[in-house]
Amino acid sequence: MTKIRVALIEDHDLTRVGIRTALMQKDEIEVVGEAANATEGIKMLKLLQPDIAIIDIGLPDKDGIELTREVKFIESGKELFVTKVLILTLRDNKEAVLAAFAAGADSYCMKDIRFDNLLEAVRVTYNGNAWIDPAIARIVLQQAQQKNPHQPEVTSFDTKAAVNNPESVNNQEVIDPYILTERELEVLQLIVEGCSNAVIAERLYITVGTVKTHVRNILNKLCADDRTQAAVRALRSGLVG
Repeated sequence: MTKIRVALIEDHDLTRVGIRTALMQKDEIEVVGEAANATEGIKMLKLLQPDIAIIDIGLPDKDGIELTREVKFIESGKELFVTKVLILTLRDNKEAVLAAFAAGADSYCMKDIRFDNLLEAVRVTYNGNAWIDPAIARIVLQQAQQKNPHQPEVTSFDTKAAVNNPESVNNQEVIDPYILTERELEVLQLIVEGCSNAVIAERLYITVGTVKTHVRNILNKLCADDRTQAAVRALRSGLVG
């Protein structure tokens, strides 16, 4: 089995140890390195080239957003340095959120995230999709709406594109609330809250296989490519709160 190679850049020793310990409980994840500041972190990433770098914004020597910008423009030999960045921070203000995505961050999580959700975020990020804390998704949408409240409706929505180009997002996407069954709405609400399939199954007392079926139906009905896009569309349309 190919493992997801993760590196941690976090200055708070206890937090870093806690994240490492949590991730190492899963055989699919390998923590290949750690650093307590940006200077050592960038050296580590150049040397190890992990799949994902989990970066704190509040580093002592350099802002984690600036470090993210550097990571996205590093070149190793002739190949582009392709480490994905997952921001893990206490900052939920829209300035930090938008700046992080503009710098090239792939995902954005709050430090109070549940362990199951952190694992889900790592997996989603590794597979090339954006994982965004539900509270952060609201900030992104609110910012986009404030920028251009009268933009005509668009037929597709990409979270990262919206962050980098807020003018491309319309004020509200209208979705018929009756397009989803009551159970699908329940599943969708839990997706918006960042729950994994296993957690959804536990909350609703159904099997993981049934959850997967509901998720597939939700994506098809909302014309969404992934869970994040479905969650954002649900928030925009008011299907869930």
